[in-house]
Order: sequence, then structure tokens, then C-alpha cells
Amino acid sequence: MRVIGTAGHVDHGKSTLVHALTGIHPDRLKEEREREMTIDLGFAWLTLPDGESVGVVDVPGHRDFIENMLAGVGGIDAALFVVAADEGVMPQTREHLAILDLLQINGGVVALTKADLAESPDWLALVSDEISQLLEGTALAAAPIVPVSARSGQGLDDLRRALQACLAARPARPDLARPRLPIDRIFTIAGFGTVITGTLADGALSAGDEVIILPGDHPARIRGLQTHKTKIERALPGSRVAVNLTGVQLSDIRRGDVLCHPNTLRTTELVDAQFRHLDDADLPLKHNAEVKFFVGAAETVATARVLGGEAVPPGAIGWLQLAFNDPVVVVKGDRFILRRPSPGATIGGGLIVDPHPARRHKRNDPATLTRLETNLRGTPGEILLQAMNTLGPGPLSESVAKSGLDSAAASDAAADLFAQGQLIILDSGLSAPPLPAATLIASRIALHRLTQTTTDLLAAHHKAQPLKAGLPREELKSKLKLAPKVFNAFVSWMAGRGAVAEAGALLRLPSHEVKLSADQQASADRLFTVFRRDPHNTPSPKDASAMVGDDVLGVLLDRGDLIAVSTDVYFLRETYEKMAADIRAYLAANRTITVAQVRDMFATSRKYALALMEHLDTIGVTIRKGDERVLK
Repeated sequence: MRVIGTAGHVDHGKSTLVHALTGIHPDRLKEEREREMTIDLGFAWLTLPDGESVGVVDVPGHRDFIENMLAGVGGIDAALFVVAADEGVMPQTREHLAILDLLQINGGVVALTKADLAESPDWLALVSDEISQLLEGTALAAAPIVPVSARSGQGLDDLRRALQACLAARPARPDLARPRLPIDRIFTIAGFGTVITGTLADGALSAGDEVIILPGDHPARIRGLQTHKTKIERALPGSRVAVNLTGVQLSDIRRGDVLCHPNTLRTTELVDAQFRHLDDADLPLKHNAEVKFFVGAAETVATARVLGGEAVPPGAIGWLQLAFNDPVVVVKGDRFILRRPSPGATIGGGLIVDPHPARRHKRNDPATLTRLETNLRGTPGEILLQAMNTLGPGPLSESVAKSGLDSAAASDAAADLFAQGQLIILDSGLSAPPLPAATLIASRIALHRLTQTTTDLLAAHHKAQPLKAGLPREELKSKLKLAPKVFNAFVSWMAGRGAVAEAGALLRLPSHEVKLSADQQASADRLFTVFRRDPHNTPSPKDASAMVGDDVLGVLLDRGDLIAVSTDVYFLRETYEKMAADIRAYLAANRTITVAQVRDMFATSRKYALALMEHLDTIGVTIRKGDERVLK
């Protein structure tokens, strides 16, 4: 699931273009329709030529509503950058481009709108050249420029193809087993209650999940999920999703809050960040300056502490420690935007390097600046974790080798990751570091992915084969492409947490229960009637299968309604238990018994008597001595 976002100057046709592409008018507010101007975020979706459904976030272009624009672009995969052919590059064209560049939105397509109003083909070429020069050196430098007209339909198919090619080149959103949904819209629906929307990141959400909304610490439960007005049971990273919540009121939530699983994220009032000041900013960013901070869909006021020097001049990169007036939810690697409060202007942005610094740093401290530079590249723990995420479950030695860390640094990093709950030990004999090199380990993220894949495979098997007790272990191991030792350790780990149930050579979801339909049970009852008619001379497996079918017959054997004493002889369980008890009683009184005596005892044939006695030998009830059996 992908999301694109519009960007561009006011009145350059962003909303009109979205309407033409999707059939959905994104301006949902009465004031927007009356003023013919986007004020707040709008949402729509379109189907690309390859059939992929893509979410669209339409943002305002007017400078008075730039902060609403910032709430919508943080979670997009690509930009639909709009420039009107009759006006060319304008002030908010430049500001929106600067924001996209600061957020490193590296994919995009330029829609040269109102192409039908261009004076001539030469004018279109001139505007295209101007745009190309503007994009040089930015995140959209490689973006194609497609002339379009929303009114006539000119170029819309070309634009769809260009968006498809752009998104195909973008990497899929990672599943970090830590879903977070920055909330960009809150409303209620009669009969359903509170609904929030946003672009999901870092993990999946499922109906029924217990969640929490930060920073207010409001617990809730997911009642239902929708994407593009279609009900779903599970939302994947990167999708636009509407979440129907129970246990929380509309007044408890505001735009910029974050929905997540409990105990996965925490708020902060202080972050360390690398900051890039825009070249065209008119003033340096001075120490202790008040700024507006934007991340995800959130906005708050912050004090910018400059850690190296007294200010960050325009065009420079520097280190900041941002102290917030209100708590925010961020993780390392999040990108942010800073704006000057008054007069309002975008001044720059950057990257969160430490979302939870332990204290306020000393300014102009070389040790602090060195540590921040190191954290920017990655700590040993982050390097080892990346290797573990890439390799999946396996020996610790393999992840250490891929990380390139020396043994001492790797050992310390593994201990830190274990303490943080990021490293999971799969070997049953070990519970904590220090860990031998051969220890089977997995990152929490890789284990989550593998668990989800396993659950999906088992669920698919149960759906396709509802009368089978489970999926053969060997078949699952082959599908997961795991080494035998790693697979066995993983299955034991899952079973220990109740995520999978083992039944001999089969594996199943704990919720899976083999249940016959009414018609199938009726056919089984008819078969039981035939078995009871002459209980010691029962139908052959072939005849039994002809009556009920192989699948139902398999269920009757699996749940013990029928007992297979050989490949050719089945008895009803009640019959089998009575026959076995009678043989035990006979042997207790007479010490020995022959097959012929068993045949006569039950008025059956040698075939059935021999099959029963060989079965009792196999399970350890009797022992054969010549032509006789005795109790073991």
C-alpha cells in the first residue's frame, strides 16, 4: 500500500487534478468549496494502470495554511508536485519543494497543470526548463515532468503511468513490529463512535488490537479498520487507514497524537537532532531561539539549543538539542521541519539522532559533538541489530560476522540489545548473555516477521484444508526456508508462547478446530450405523471412503471415532475398546490366546483377528510367543 501527497503553490490546480485522477473531490470542508481553496488536508485514492490502489493526501498551497500542509506530507512515499503552466514557479512552489527536500521525499512526479492554457509549446518548454533548474540538487531532481490538463484530460494517463513507475522504484515500507499511526484526522460516525485516520508506519494493526494514544496515555481497542472505505482485518505499513476505536472519546484525541501498541513507544520533551538551515533563510538560527517543530502530523513549540557555536547560519548544518513545550512521540531517524513562529517561515529541518537523551548537554562540548556524530552513523547495537534483521533467526556468529564488529563490541552490543528486548534467544538452554557464538538468536523485528509469515501460512492451509488437523512440519520448514535446527528452535519458541500448537508431525494455529458440516456429520453417522451393524466385520477403508469421502474419513481417524488397527482394518472406538478389554480379561484368566481363538471370540474372520492382535503387539499390550499371545 502506497501513499502520494500533493505539493505546490496555491491555485495551481492540486485539488482539481486529484479530482480528475480519482473521481473524488478532496476538499471536504464547506469553506473550502465556497472559497475554492484548500484549507486543510484532503484525502482520496486512485487505481494505477497495474491495478494497485494508492492513497492520495491533498495539501493546501496557500502560505497561510502551510502548517496544515506539513501535517500531511510526513508519511508519503512520493510527491505529486504541481506547477501551473500559465504561472510557472511561485513562492510556495519553492517552499513546498524545500520541505520535500528536508523530509527526503526522494520520489516524485511533476504535474505541469493547466497545460491547455499555455501560450504555445515553446512556453511549456520554457516552464519545464525553469522547473528542471529548480529541482537540481534536491530530492526531486530525477522527477519526470508531465504536462496535464484536468479540464480536458490531456496527459492524465501519462501521469498515472509516471506515478506507477515512480512508486515501483520506491522500497516497501518496513515492518518493524512497532506500528505507529500519526493521527491527522479525528471524527465520529453515528453508531460507530470515534474514528481516526493516518498513514501507518513501522508495523501492522489488526482489528481487536489493544492500543494506546500518546502523549495522553489513552488506552483503547481497535473495533474496526478501513482503507479506501473498504473494511479490512489487518492494515499494513504504508497504508492510509481509518481506525474505529472503542474506549476513547473524541475529546481525548488531537491531530498529531500517535496510536501505537502499549509499551512500544514513549513520549519525550527533549531530542538531539542534526539540523540543516535553508540557504535562503534570512536570519541565522540563534541559541535558545523559539521555533515551531513539525514531525509526522504533530506540531509543537520548542527551544532550539545550539550545541556547537552560538548560531547555525543559513545554508549550514549543525547540532541542536530541542526542548519541547509539549511532549512528542518520535523515534531515531524521524525527519522534522522547523518554522519561525513570527513572521511565519520554514527555516529548515533535519533528522532525529537521539529521541531520549539522558540530560541537557553542555554546549560546545567536543565529546558531546563526537558522540552525536557517532550516533548519526549508528551505534554498535544498531549495526548488530541491522545485521540480525537482515539475516533472520540463526547463530549469533553469523550476525556478528555480517556486522563487521569486533568480538568485544559485538558482545556488549548483544547484551544491550537483549536488555532492550530487541534480541531474542531461541536456544532453550540459555536465558541471558554472555552468549556463545553458536547461540541461536533472532531480532524482535525478524521474529515478528517470521511469526506473521508462519501464522499466515497456517491460516491459509486451514482455510484451504479445513478438515486437516494441521500443516506437516517438513512442509512448513520448506516454505520458511529455515535450517532444521533453527526451524525446530523457532517452532518451540512459538509453541511456548501459545502461537502455534504441535500435534506430532503436524502444526496448527491454536484456534484451528476441525469441524464437520451438518451434511458431513450426517454421512459420518450413516457410516457409524454400518459399522455397528456388524462391529467385528467392518467395511474396508475403501468402502468407508466411498461413503464419506477421504477428508471426512481422515477426520474420523484423527479425532479417534475410528481406530485403524492396520491399513486394511478399522473399528469403531467403542468396539475396539471393548475387544481390547475382552482380550485382556481372557488372558488374565487363561494366560495365552491364539488368533483363531480371537476369531471365534468375536465371530469374525482371521483377517480382522490377526490385524487386531498385531496392533496390540505393536502398542505393547501383548507379546507373541510362537502362535500364542500373552499379556506383556
